[in-house]
Amino acid sequence: MLQFLGMLAAIALTAVCWGVYGPVLHFGREAMHSPLRPFVCVGLAYFLIAVLIPLVLLVRSGERGRWSSVGVFWSLIAGAAGALGALGVILALNFGGKPIYVMPLVFGGAPVVNTLLTAAMNKSFNQLKAPFLAGLILVITGAVTVLVFKPHPQAVEPVARAVATVASDLAVAPSDEPPLVPTVGKQTERFVEVLLSVAMAMVCWGAYGPVLHRGQMSMEGSRLRPLICIGGAYFLIAVLVPLALLSPLADKGTWDVAGGLWSLAAGSLGALGALGAILAFACGGKPLTVMPVVFGCAPVINTLTTLAFAHTQRSDVSPWFLAGMLVVAMGAVMVLIFGPRGHSPVKQPA
Repeated sequence: MLQFLGMLAAIALTAVCWGVYGPVLHFGREAMHSPLRPFVCVGLAYFLIAVLIPLVLLVRSGERGRWSSVGVFWSLIAGAAGALGALGVILALNFGGKPIYVMPLVFGGAPVVNTLLTAAMNKSFNQLKAPFLAGLILVITGAVTVLVFKPHPQAVEPVARAVATVASDLAVAPSDEPPLVPTVGKQTERFVEVLLSVAMAMVCWGAYGPVLHRGQMSMEGSRLRPLICIGGAYFLIAVLVPLALLSPLADKGTWDVAGGLWSLAAGSLGALGALGAILAFACGGKPLTVMPVVFGCAPVINTLTTLAFAHTQRSDVSPWFLAGMLVVAMGAVMVLIFGPRGHSPVKQPA
């Protein structure tokens, strides 16, 4: 029972961290006007939390498990999947997408990828019974409902009012130029690019859990070693590569203190979420159960966080939107209850 409660706490940690990830990262990207610079900050946060700190703990206190080439390989693949998924989210936001629907889309599609890949890797398609599949369908249906009936936060108006006030205080003379205020903070949405970026994120993050679980099991249940590999992959993909591409791609963004802090916070949330997933697996959770619950709860947390940051009025929230979040939660519970439990160990003859 205690192990089960520990698994639930670890799942909650991952769901909360990854649910808040999108809105926080959005602030960083907006402040630096670049898809690469916030990605670098995310990678640096991963390097601190997922590499340096675990290495210190491993050297000082040790841990069960051992290093293995197979475990390192799969854990590095998991880190690469996580980093490329984060890049997909950043690109979706850069192409004009908003966290309030980008993240539910990602978290709605990722469980499908997670379930199919896990079943394929474990050859356990025969364990996908009707109640579990019904829960998975509810998670997806709820996420789509949240997307369709998403609120529209009026984030432009406060900026417009502020600009108008400054212009009034400075006694700016009228001109023949088009008015600036109505277009402040507005960004054209490039729907196809947003959709492709979301697809990239959902595939990568959907593959994250099964691959990470295999890496951890190959290291005999170690918690810190797979996390170090994840951080190493993030450092390569999210720090070294973007820094090398800033000049060739003529990145027009700027390094901004506030944007850097928001992006570092997003990276910290991502790393803590990865740690939560590892702890859930260490407590006996399986990817077929843990990840769908995470992906079911995270979009609800993401949406509530986005609404809080955007100061959206209660009247702007559709009942269908709230119903969609309820459906996601119900589906997550069904996935948890009826999830495949894996194969029982084969008894060795005496």
